[in-house]
Amino acid sequence: MNSSRLKQGPARADLLARRADFVHTLGAALLSALVLIVGLVPVAQAQGDSAAAAPTQAEQDAANGLPVEDVQTFAEVFERIKRTYVEQVDDKTLLRNAMRGMLSQLDPHSEYLDADAFQNLRESTEGEFSGVGIEVGLRDDQLTVIAPIDDTPAARAGIQPGDRIVAIDGTPTSNLSLQEAVDLMRGKAGTDIELLLLRDGEQEPRDLTLTRESIQSESVSSRLLEPGYGYLRISQFQSRTGQQTHDALESLLKPGPLKGLVLDLRNNPGGVLSSAVDVADQFLSSGLVVYTKGRLVDDDMRFTAHADTTAPDVPLVVLINGGSASAAEIVAGALQDQGRGVLMGTRSFGKGSVQQVMPLGNGDGLKLTTARYYTPSGRSIQAEGIEPDVRVVSGRLEVEENSGFQLRESNLRGHLLNGNPDQAADNPDTPVAANDYQLGEALNLLKALNVVQRPRAASAPATQESAKPAP
Repeated sequence: MNSSRLKQGPARADLLARRADFVHTLGAALLSALVLIVGLVPVAQAQGDSAAAAPTQAEQDAANGLPVEDVQTFAEVFERIKRTYVEQVDDKTLLRNAMRGMLSQLDPHSEYLDADAFQNLRESTEGEFSGVGIEVGLRDDQLTVIAPIDDTPAARAGIQPGDRIVAIDGTPTSNLSLQEAVDLMRGKAGTDIELLLLRDGEQEPRDLTLTRESIQSESVSSRLLEPGYGYLRISQFQSRTGQQTHDALESLLKPGPLKGLVLDLRNNPGGVLSSAVDVADQFLSSGLVVYTKGRLVDDDMRFTAHADTTAPDVPLVVLINGGSASAAEIVAGALQDQGRGVLMGTRSFGKGSVQQVMPLGNGDGLKLTTARYYTPSGRSIQAEGIEPDVRVVSGRLEVEENSGFQLRESNLRGHLLNGNPDQAADNPDTPVAANDYQLGEALNLLKALNVVQRPRAASAPATQESAKPAP
C-alpha cells in the first residue's frame, strides 16, 4: 500500500534538509568518482563559468554522456531506499545491485560477477566445476537451456536446448538474474536439485530431480564410424580444446587417410574465442576465420588460418542445431564461407557477440559485451543464426521388425563366393542412423561425396571368348 502522509512543522523541515544534504553529498561523491575513474566532466561545469578555459571536444563529448541531474536522481533514489525501505539494506548491497542492474539491462550476456561467480566462470572455462552440466541464458526474459554438456546429469536426464526452466528447487526463475539462477544450480557434488522445465509443444511442465556431480568434462571425443570415416565431437570450447582437437585428428588419421569426417557441433554452447579459431585452423590452410568489430580499436581483431593444417583435405560434414552457439557458430560459419565443408542439421542459436571477462580491484569481475563477430564473408549471425546447407531434423530411424524377408543371392544354398580377394567376407552396415538420424545422414553424404569424386575404374580386359560374336 502506498503512503502519502506528510510530516508537518519544523521536524519535517529538518528531515528534508538532512535528505537534501545526503543527496548532495552522495551526488558529489559519485561525480568525483566518475571523474577520477573515467575522466568524465559534469555538464553543469562544462557549460558554467564562461571565464574558465573552454573544454576540449573530448571533454564535451564525455560531459554530454553524464548529466548531473541523472546522478542527483540516482543519489536521491539511493537515499529514499536507504531511509524508508521496509527492511534495512546496507550501502554495499545497494551499490552492488545498482551495478548488476546496470549490466543486466544492456544485453543477456553482460553481467556483474561477485568473487564466487567470477571463480565459477574461470573453472567452467577450464572444464571442471560442480553442478548438473547445463548452459543457460535468457531468451525473452525466460531462463532457457542453450545446451546440456555431454555425459552430465542434465544430458542423461534428457534436457534439451530450448527447454525453459520455470523453477529451481521451488524458487521461480522469473525473479532471478542469470547469475542468481546459475548460483542456485551450482552446488556440492552429491546434492540433489529439482528443476521444473517447460518444453515447447507440451502443456504441462516436467519435474526433474538431478544429482550434482563434479563435472570434469573433456570437450573433445572421437571415434571411427566405419573404416575410413571418422567422427569428431566437440561439446564446448574450453582453453584446451584446440590442442585436444589436434590430438584427436592425429589419432583418427593414424591408421590411414580418412575418406570423410563428421564434425559434430550440436548442442555446443560455445566458449573461448581463441579455441574456436584453433579448431577451424585444423581444417583451413589459409584465409580469414573470423573478425570482430567493437567501439574501441583494441576490439577490432582479425583471425586467419595458418598453412600448417592437420586435416586440410579430408571431406567434411559439420552438424549443427539450435544448441550450437557462439564459438561453435564461428567454426561453422568459417567452414561454410570458405567452402571447406557441408553444414547439415538445423539453424544455429544466433549468438554473434563477444564478451570480455575483466577482473576488478575488489576481487569481483565484469563480463561485458565488447564486440560483434563476423564470418569471413561479412555475415553477422547475431539473433539470426547460421542456416545449414542441408536441413535435416533430429530423429531416430526405426525399422519395423516384421517388414518381410528379403531374399538375396547370398541366402541361396550353394551360392558362388565373390571371387574378389579384396572384398570383405562380412561387412554389415553400421547402425548409426538407428540411434542418431542426423549423424546417419551425415555419414551417407560423405559416402556419396566419395562416390562422386572417385576416379573411374579401368575396364577389365576382354577375354577371347567374350570377344567372339554371338552365333
